[in-house]
Amino acid sequence: MTTPHLSAKPGDFAPTVLLPGDPLRAKFIAETFLDDARMVTDVRNMYGFTGTFQGLPISVQGTGMGIPSAQIYATELVREYGVERLIRVGSCGAVQAELGLGDVVISIGAGTDSMVNRARLKGNDLPAVADFGLLSAAVNAANKLGITPHVGTIFTSDFFYTPHPEDDLFGLLERFGFLAVEMEAAGLYGLAAELGVKALAVCTVSDHIKLEQVMSTKDRQTSFNDMMNLVLTSLVEAD
Repeated sequence: MTTPHLSAKPGDFAPTVLLPGDPLRAKFIAETFLDDARMVTDVRNMYGFTGTFQGLPISVQGTGMGIPSAQIYATELVREYGVERLIRVGSCGAVQAELGLGDVVISIGAGTDSMVNRARLKGNDLPAVADFGLLSAAVNAANKLGITPHVGTIFTSDFFYTPHPEDDLFGLLERFGFLAVEMEAAGLYGLAAELGVKALAVCTVSDHIKLEQVMSTKDRQTSFNDMMNLVLTSLVEAD
C-alpha cells in the first residue's frame, strides 16, 4: 500500500501517530524517545517512523506547515493505514502575558481564520475541539511529571506573516482568551470529527508574540523534550 505522499507498507504505522510539522523533528523524536524506531516513509523527505514507548507502538510523521499540508498526511494516515489517534506536537506563539517561553499548551479547542471547517459543514460553524480522553490523559500526565500546562483555546492561522498588521489580531485574540497561535490544530480537529478518530494538539511556546520574545535553540530543544515526555506518558496511560 502506498499513497501519493506516503510509501509505508500495510501495518507500518501504529494506531497512534504524533504529528510534528518539521520532518527533521520527526526524526529527532523517533531517535530520542522511541525504542527500535525505523523509518517507514520518506516521500518528499517528509519522514515517518514507527517504534515503541514503554511497549506501546507509536509512530511519528512529519506533516509540513499549515492546515492543507497537515490534512493531506492525516487523511492518508486514517483512510489508508487505519490510524486512530492523531496528536499534533509542535510550537506556538503565545499571546497571553502569563505564558512564558517553554510553557506547554494543551488545546481544548481551536479557532481559525481558515475556511476548511466551514467547508466541511457546508457554511456552518464546526466546533474544532480535542478528544476529551486524550485531553484529560495529557493533563493527568502533566501533573504526574510536575509540569504545569496551560489548558485552553488556541488560534490556527493560515498566515505566518499577517497581511494586515495594523488590525492587531493578536490583541483581539488576547481579549477573547486565546492562549497562543499556531498553524495546524483547527484543521486537525475538524478532520478528526469528519473521519471519526481522536485528535489532540499539544504545543510548546517557542516565542511570545506580544512581548517579542524568542526561545533560544538550546532552550527550545530542552522544552520540547518536556512536551514529548508529557505526551508519550499520557498515551501510555490512556491506552
